[in-house]
Parts: sequence; C-alpha cells; structure tokens
Amino acid sequence: MSFVLLNQAHAASSRLQKVIDRGVLRVGTTGDWGPMTMRDPATNFYKGYDIDITTELAKDLGVTVEYVATDWKALVSGIVTEKYDLTGSAALNINRAKIVGYSQPYYYLAFVPVTQKQYQSRFRFWADFNTASVTVASRQNSVEETMVKEFFPKARQRVLESGKPYQELLSNRANVIVTSNIEAATLTSRFPQLAVPHVQGMRRATPLAMLMPRDDQVWINFINHWIELKKTQGFFDRIAEKWGLVVMEVE
Repeated sequence: MSFVLLNQAHAASSRLQKVIDRGVLRVGTTGDWGPMTMRDPATNFYKGYDIDITTELAKDLGVTVEYVATDWKALVSGIVTEKYDLTGSAALNINRAKIVGYSQPYYYLAFVPVTQKQYQSRFRFWADFNTASVTVASRQNSVEETMVKEFFPKARQRVLESGKPYQELLSNRANVIVTSNIEAATLTSRFPQLAVPHVQGMRRATPLAMLMPRDDQVWINFINHWIELKKTQGFFDRIAEKWGLVVMEVE
C-alpha cells in the first residue's frame, strides 16, 4: 500500500501534473538556430522545427505553449531553476546528463555533403566524392577541413583562409562541401540551386533530444511515450521535411 501511495505522490508532484494544472507548457528556446528555432525580434514570434514540435506537444497535453527566451550557456540552468519545463532540441552530452535528464532522441545532428542541385544525381555514395575529379571546399582550421581530408583524401582540396565554403559551390569553384544537416537546411533554403545528395548515411551523428528535470521520471516517461507515438505516425519526418531538414540513416 505504501508503494502505491508513494507512486501517487510522485505522479502528483511531477512536472506533467503541474503543466496540466497550470494549463501552460513552458519551453526554453534560444531562437537563434535556424531552422530549428528562430525568433523575430520585432514581434517576438518564434518559428522553426522545434517550435512546431513543442506546439504539437502542448496541443496533445491540452495546454497552451509559452516560449521562454534563453541562451546556450543558460540552457541547462533554466531547467534546474525551473524557468521552463523542457527545452527544444539539444545535443546529447555526458556533462549535461550529469545535471539534467534527456528525452529519447528524435533527430540527429550530423554532417552531410552539399553540392549544386544540377550535379546531385552524380553522387550516390560518400565514396563518389573521393576522386581526383572532385574539388572539395572547406575553411582552414575548421572541423570540416579535418573531415573532408579524412573522408576524401583523393579529392582536390580547396582550403579557404577566409570566406564561406558554400560560396565556392555557388561560383562553381568546388563540387562539394561538408556541413551539418542543420546548416545544410539553411543553405538549401537560401540558395535553391544547392542540394544535399541522397548519399547513404550521415557522418558523425549526434542525437538531439529535449532537456528535462533529471529526477522527474514521470515527466520523462510521458515525453518519451509521446515521442515514440509521434515517430510511428511519421510526425517528426513530416516536420523535418517542412523545414528542409535531411532525414537519413545514421552510418
């Protein structure tokens, strides 16, 4: 009997019940990571992948959603001090996991190739870039430079001391760049002539999930069940497609 009462007490004190009683889901978001979360400073209106996801979560909870402005340095402390009930997408990180809880992942931050759209059918596999007939652009001393030299040692390397690698694509001075799938979504939206080839597998994948209070297992369980249900319904894939985000198998 005491075990049942203890479980009931945990459920009553959970963030899940507090959100339902309050009628508001508070979401911490930075508003500076397109196309995941973007804030219009003139109207304070938020839009993006994270915003669509948490709006849907609030709707399924039967509450309204309130976006609480934060920054990356304060993302974790906002959970600990109860400024918000969960966050938008955050990369899984062991140091963070010592302090706060995570939901199960629903998207992966990873590196993908970007080319001119007219050439994308030429590339079906990562190995297709690894040839002397391909020029790869990257910025000097960047993570991407290290990656392209590892991935494509046979390709011609165009390493920039300044400027943006995507400009080399636009000017046809390079055939491919490697960047995150988040940045790739922004680039392909801004420049319709660019595209992400449908190569097999993403590289260096990092799971993205929501941050939540570490000790509130009732809240974590609910969010995980919701994510799993939405996955089976294809919800996350549809929202990713809406915002131009690449959905690929993790290699």
